[in-house]
Amino acid sequence: MCVAMLCSMVATAQKNTTVPANVKAAFAKAYTQATHTQWEREHGNFEVSFINGTDKMSVVYNSNGVAEETETAIPLEKLPANARKYAEVKGKIKDAAIIVKADGSKVYEAEVNGKDLIFDMSGTFIKEVKD
Repeated sequence: MCVAMLCSMVATAQKNTTVPANVKAAFAKAYTQATHTQWEREHGNFEVSFINGTDKMSVVYNSNGVAEETETAIPLEKLPANARKYAEVKGKIKDAAIIVKADGSKVYEAEVNGKDLIFDMSGTFIKEVKD
């Protein structure tokens, strides 16, 4: 289910893309235990969805091989209660994740009805993003 979330988040992505060697090398160095990798092109960047140990993850790399953001699937129970309540009003929560940006900032994400609802770390709603 979480792997489907990671794949659905890149609805605008291009599959079967050629990934530069430096991007693949950066990923291989950072995630030596990764399995089930799938690369896609997303808004000029390269996103890889994969399993790292027990975590279902994705990382977006720019063309220089620098990670722009990392997303890790989480159980719905890990969403702050107020975020979960807000999302459930919008519909059934399909998946949830925590996103870490390159600057270290973190947000929660809940997928509801084909849209990503973004929350700060206290669970306060920030914005809605269409997949």
